[in-house]
Amino acid sequence: MPEKTMIEISRVTRSYGPFKALDDATLSIREGEFFSLLGPSGCGKTTLLRMIAGFDTPTSGTIAIDGQPMDGIPANRRPTNMVFQSYAIFPHLNVEQNVGYGLKRLRLDPAEERRRVEEALQQVSLTGLGRRGATELSGGQRQRVALARALVMRPKVLLLDEPLSALDKKLREQMQVELRRLQKAVGITFVLVTHDQYEALGMSDRIAVMFGGRIAQVASPKEVYQKPVNRQVADFLGGMNFVKAEVLAEDDASLTVEAPGFGKLTTDKPPLYTRNGAGATLGIRPERLRVLWDDATAPHQISGTVVDRHYFGEITHLIVQAPGFEKPLSVSETNNYGADDIPVGAPIRVAYDPDALVALAD
Repeated sequence: MPEKTMIEISRVTRSYGPFKALDDATLSIREGEFFSLLGPSGCGKTTLLRMIAGFDTPTSGTIAIDGQPMDGIPANRRPTNMVFQSYAIFPHLNVEQNVGYGLKRLRLDPAEERRRVEEALQQVSLTGLGRRGATELSGGQRQRVALARALVMRPKVLLLDEPLSALDKKLREQMQVELRRLQKAVGITFVLVTHDQYEALGMSDRIAVMFGGRIAQVASPKEVYQKPVNRQVADFLGGMNFVKAEVLAEDDASLTVEAPGFGKLTTDKPPLYTRNGAGATLGIRPERLRVLWDDATAPHQISGTVVDRHYFGEITHLIVQAPGFEKPLSVSETNNYGADDIPVGAPIRVAYDPDALVALAD
């Protein structure tokens, strides 16, 4: 059966005078999908989330949820609920009172209300903490209370506005795993706003990458990372080495290029590629360049000199200057074999797979 669309965004623009916070955005989000809106501050991702929620109104374009147009429907009548960056926990209420606050307007039987609150607390691993005061909670517990308060209303869509940004690194990583587990368990559509590329890559089914109010690419985490549509997307998601190349031949699907340092190779043509003279930009991720140790050989290799290095615990980034390259190459290598012991000034050989080089639209 075809996958059902839960959110349909069609040519949505949000203008504030001459400034367009969102510019002609079109996007379909599937039922039961964990979807992320990813981009730098000011790219329009939170504006789009607020319009889905009903807290803001499009200047033009339409938004539909579960097949129903949202024009004129206020936030409290939409099949959505939102977890805010600040959590917005009521300090004068305890945990179960916070979680059950929204249920009051439904006028449920008291036993049913208690059952739904207990179910929501169980979903977020807060069973037994219902009577704890809001001011007695840790940051991670407050985040779970905010999630439970949203889930208890049984929305079709849960909207998350950078809910993990206030947590420390270790707790943030734990909550990323917990959020993904929770989404799979409840089975509803999650839409996450984040500026953290690793958060989006690790949690999402698909990602929309945004810049300047426009959607640049929508794809799975693997495709966005390995096949970015342009240089801007490639540069935003992790590290990337960029190399200028000369286009020798071109057809509908591929480019044949001559790249200084890499030689002649053929690569897939990016969807948005437009010929600009005879030049093209290629990219290769630092981890796709591998140090050749001792007498090891490879069919494709580069010789150079280590000019700098950066230690990050499990990996070391080696900065390598090699003949033919305008700029040094960044090489990411795990420290299993001693990459962290390679000194600045040391000669080095680096292997690569030509298929790891991707052509990028500028």
